[in-house]
This record gives sequence, structure tokens and C-alpha cells, in this order.
Amino acid sequence: MAAEKVMMKGNEALAEAALRAGCRFYSGYPITPQTEILEYLSWRMDEVGGEFVQTESELAGVNMLYGAASAGARVLTSSAGPGFALKQEGISYLCAADLPAVLIDVMRIGNGLGDIAQGQGDYWQLTRGGGNGDYRTIVLAPNSVQESADLIGDAFDLADKYLHPVIIASDAAIGQMMEAVCFQEMKEDNIDKFDWSVKGCRPGDKQRIISNVCFYGHPDYEDYLRNKYKTIEDNEQRWESIRTEDAEIILVAYGISSRVAKEAVRNGRKQGLKLGLIRPITLWPYPVKAFQNLSEDFKGFISVEMNILGQMVDDIKLATDAKYPIEFYGTFFDVPESDKIIKIAKEMIER
Repeated sequence: MAAEKVMMKGNEALAEAALRAGCRFYSGYPITPQTEILEYLSWRMDEVGGEFVQTESELAGVNMLYGAASAGARVLTSSAGPGFALKQEGISYLCAADLPAVLIDVMRIGNGLGDIAQGQGDYWQLTRGGGNGDYRTIVLAPNSVQESADLIGDAFDLADKYLHPVIIASDAAIGQMMEAVCFQEMKEDNIDKFDWSVKGCRPGDKQRIISNVCFYGHPDYEDYLRNKYKTIEDNEQRWESIRTEDAEIILVAYGISSRVAKEAVRNGRKQGLKLGLIRPITLWPYPVKAFQNLSEDFKGFISVEMNILGQMVDDIKLATDAKYPIEFYGTFFDVPESDKIIKIAKEMIER
């Protein structure tokens, strides 16, 4: 029997899907446009026997994850814009201790306080890391309510697989829109699944300590860290390719921008333009494999983003050894327009 579809807001779908993936601990602080995640979990977490904490700040929200993850729980926090920026130190500590956790950033626009409108201004922060030291985080970018629900389950699995934080890069448009969504069956996670997690112990039991991994347990810590990130890069690249086989111009877009870019490919093809789309699903590891085997007639890329500096452009250059022209079409507040994308593509083809 097919799973029942329900109409649900993107933020609420993220929350429900997290519970169904076995998440039983949430700590966070309200901030637009992600507050529905917190509101939903404030009552729903209790129904599944989990723990919900509305913290006094974003700092407390991320740091409480450290303790709950150390006990082996599947843990979650969420924020947006300036609130997510405050979590960077805590993310660095989670990476340092090899602790699995999932964090959601429902992106908004602008620096500092910014604005509550949809945006993709956190790309650099999410993919480069805003805390100190040598670390990257796995970043998954859904472009629909259904994919939001699907990817958060994957996020918890990846966090457990690599003992590492995983970030869901949503945005205000996807978080606030309502679409039909199907959920997986409820999963009960085993809090005792890790042999390293902190438990109560009796006299004579081996003591378990959670600390910075470069100070214990890894005499070849440098090789351990390099190998960990290389393994993630080799095995976890995810993307969607649309009409790229014969494309002269390939659009590169993620999240809400990719939906407009897909429309531009469809409408451009009707006009005789050979357009394609690469949609990164992992913002890190960036899907460099998607940029192989371009057509002989290929002319260049257009990075479509909701920011004004083209934060993803450098990753496209790195993925292609800067061999091809890259145009950037960015918007502030407003979602990109497919007609403008097509206009830029025509200009590139006619050069």
C-alpha cells in the first residue's frame, strides 16, 4: 500500500521526518524563518518519548547537542542566518570530538541581522566552516518539502556513519512553502549502538571519555583526519543532472534556485537553446564528478543563486579547473527569474 501523502510546511516536514529517523533530542532557540521546527517539536517530541529544550540562546542550543550526542542519542538543532552563525564554535567542537549530530539552517538574506526573506547567503559559512581549526561538515541541500523529509533521514545516517555533524541547508522559501509529502515509518534508534558513548559505569568498568580526538585515541591523528575527509569526498557526492549530455550552457543551482533553473532549462529547450542543469545535493562534498564528460559544444556555466556575490562560483571553478567561462546571476530578496537566466544563456551562446 502506498504511503499516505499529507500537505505540510517544509519546516514542519523536517521536524516530523527527524522524529521518524529516530531523533529523540532537540535543543534550539526561535528565529525566523525556522521557528516552526522548534514549535512543532515542542509538542511532538513529547509524544514520541524524546526530550525537547527551548534554550536561552543559540549557543546553548548547539552545546547541549555535545552532551546528548556523547550519550549516543540522535540529536538535532536548528536556526537561521545570524543564529546559525552563533553555532559555529559548537560545530567545531562536535567535529573535534567525532560526535554525530544534525543541524538545520533555514537560510535568509543579508549580513549581520539581515532580513527574514528567503536567501542563499550562508553558502560560504556552511561549506567552509565558520569555526576554528581543520574541519568541514557534510551539507545536504533539498529543493522541495519531500526532499527535505528524505534528506534529514540520510543526514542522521551519515552523521552516525562518519561520527560527524551533518547540516541541512534549507531556505526560507522551502521552509515556508506547503507541498505534499510522504514520510517513512517511525524508527526507534538504539542509544546504546556506539561502544564509545558515555554510559553509567560500575567499579572496574572501563571509563569512557569524550574529548578532542587529536588528544586521545589517534596516534596518527593527521592521517586519520585526512583519510576521514577524503573518504567522505570520494563516496558521498550527490547531485541531479538534467539535460547535460548535449548542453552548450549548464546552469548550476541548488535549493529553491534550482527549481527556477529547471524551468529555465525546459523553456530554453523549447526555444532551441541547449541548456542543462547540475543541481548539487551535497554542497560539501561538492559534486565535482557531475562536471565530467561535458559535450564538445559546451560553452560555459551560469551559477544561479540567491545572493549577490556568487558564493558558489569558486566551487564551480575548482570542479572544472577553471577551464570554462562562468557567469553569475544572483538575486537579493526575490527568487531568480527563468527569463533572465535564458537571456544570459543566449548572450553566452552568441559570443
